[in-house]
Amino acid sequence: MAREPADVQEGLGHVTVRPGIFVVALILTLAPAVPGPRPGSAAERTPGEKVFFDQGCHGCHTVGKAGTPIGPDLSRIGSKRSREYLVGWLKDPAAQAPRAHMPRIRLSNAEIARLATYLSELR
Repeated sequence: MAREPADVQEGLGHVTVRPGIFVVALILTLAPAVPGPRPGSAAERTPGEKVFFDQGCHGCHTVGKAGTPIGPDLSRIGSKRSREYLVGWLKDPAAQAPRAHMPRIRLSNAEIARLATYLSELR
């Protein structure tokens, strides 16, 4: 009997895992451990840059040479999107683009403001 390609046989039973979900879960699990240069020390980073790294945004996005190129490169996002747009996006990505693959991230309003300011300055 042929198995579905998404099925994974485990020793204690049968577990069905959709490949896309498995990959995203694996990446999010490993995001804090993703190697890559972080510009400057933590003390030298701007408040928004600190949120970017502390919240693991670099696990899916790149800024310059730092990060992982899974999601869009954000190195010049400030030349494409306003700070106000970025605030809305960070609060609820699905409201801005229902088909987007970005999860809703739990950030305080202050963290959203700092991160949106940082991203809007990337040109």
